[in-house]
Amino acid sequence: MTSHESIEFDVLFIGGGPANLAGAIRLMQLAAEKNMELEVALIDKGAAIGSHAISGAVMNPVAIAELYPDYEQLGFPIERTVRGDGFFFLTKKRGFKIPMVPSPMHNTGFPIVSLSRVCRWMGEKAEALGVNIFPGFDGKEILLADDGVTVKGVRTGEKGLDKDGKPKSNFEPGIDLLAKVTVLGEGARGSLMKSLSEKLPIRSGRLPEVFETGIKEVIQLPDNNFFSGRPFNDIHTMGFPLGLDTPGGGFIYEMADNQIALGFLVALGYDNPFFDLYDTFMAFKRHPMIQQVIRGGKVMEQGARAVSTGGWFTMPHLSVGGALFTGNGAAMHSTPAIKGIHIAIKSGMLAAETITDAIASGNVSGGFLTRYSQRLNNSWAGDELREGRNFAQGLAMKGPAKWIHLAAQHFTKGRGLVDRLPSVADADTLIPGKGEPAVEKPAREKGHPVAKDPSMVDKLTGVYLSGTLHREDQPSHIHIHDQRVCVEHCYLEYGCPCTRFCPGDVYEMEPRKEGTGISGIRLNFANCLHCKTCDIKDPFHNITWTCPEGGDGPNYKKA
Repeated sequence: MTSHESIEFDVLFIGGGPANLAGAIRLMQLAAEKNMELEVALIDKGAAIGSHAISGAVMNPVAIAELYPDYEQLGFPIERTVRGDGFFFLTKKRGFKIPMVPSPMHNTGFPIVSLSRVCRWMGEKAEALGVNIFPGFDGKEILLADDGVTVKGVRTGEKGLDKDGKPKSNFEPGIDLLAKVTVLGEGARGSLMKSLSEKLPIRSGRLPEVFETGIKEVIQLPDNNFFSGRPFNDIHTMGFPLGLDTPGGGFIYEMADNQIALGFLVALGYDNPFFDLYDTFMAFKRHPMIQQVIRGGKVMEQGARAVSTGGWFTMPHLSVGGALFTGNGAAMHSTPAIKGIHIAIKSGMLAAETITDAIASGNVSGGFLTRYSQRLNNSWAGDELREGRNFAQGLAMKGPAKWIHLAAQHFTKGRGLVDRLPSVADADTLIPGKGEPAVEKPAREKGHPVAKDPSMVDKLTGVYLSGTLHREDQPSHIHIHDQRVCVEHCYLEYGCPCTRFCPGDVYEMEPRKEGTGISGIRLNFANCLHCKTCDIKDPFHNITWTCPEGGDGPNYKKA
């Protein structure tokens, strides 16, 4: 049996996104104010802080202004400031500017940011305050105390295993990182949160989480581009290529140096197993209005990420003994505003306040740590989350019912006609035999790269542009538990939708050498963008995503 070295801290943050970085910063600020000496550590599975953070985003600055009132003077990385909102409805050939922008999407004056750069900036601030930051370390296993209900830390993943899981000459065992309080802020569909929910009732009484997956790019435009001289530099779209039944839409934000952040999000509750996320993204980019924006451009970076969008009623219980949960990993997201960074930052700050009180009192029990949930309930973040509590569930409806429910929510501050609208897990929405592509590929794209136009890239080029690297002789971090399910059930009922909902070409059907059908699914795990869509959408729950060797995966710099 492998022995594991252990290191003890007062507080351990798992995940280097805005929630946990804000939490670590606020914790050190409070410790200085109260003359407390704390050993605080933060680990992140990316090779560097920010390398797995993909989002060109419009950011509500309310939370960062609380954390650092002089954030602009301190050099907070702002790409552009929103000077006006452009909200468009797309038909197949045209785009119509909607005169009334929904109030949650009023962004004028808000900063446009690169989340990767924001995380790097916050990481530098945290480190300067004394936080021990360890990138390249993944939390592989939750460690529970002898009582079976109190979190005492995490075990990091082993390094230097060969493809069969056997130690190589450079093998390094995982390390047990122990803490009085552990903060899980892994982002959407965190593997530790998923594991913990199977051990402790943190999701009891909650609605199923629902998600959207976004494919996002940074595109370099020429000097004289679409946004030159326009009164708006923040575009959101609805309609084509999704229609009105499937929630989702596009966004384009002007960034510094004649670059834009462009992306398309699709709610994973769609019912057509032949729906292809990447083809839909490309159809959006081919739209005449979007072509007008990206004309003469070149894709510099691409990536993908799932976002937990179900909101208030899908959030887990936010604490157990010895642990708190922050940010989008705890389903915190303002879906009506299409924003989550500000709520993530606020959640981390509120977690830090609770941790400070807990350590000062010597009580890190589950009962004491519920003060974190109370703080969130009583904050502006709680108000915003409650106001959007039924929004994703209303969006998931079809036909006139969708608009009736959403209108009622607008006039009742989120209550609507039914308070606590039901939701269905994304893995359970596919309809067997509903077999038709959601969009038609142009003839020139069918089976061929599109890289002749540098503003349009094929899927594998997108993987390359994400900077994704995985050591290929390590064990696969994606597990198909039973290939017979793929061959005998999934292929026959759904046509193996993993080959279409994965934006990185990880899954590949292997045809039988003789006859029809498939012999199995080949895993190209080195292409994985860590979006975790497979773990969410697989209709047979036959795929499990786990962290690869620490430091592997995407390497986002700007997006």
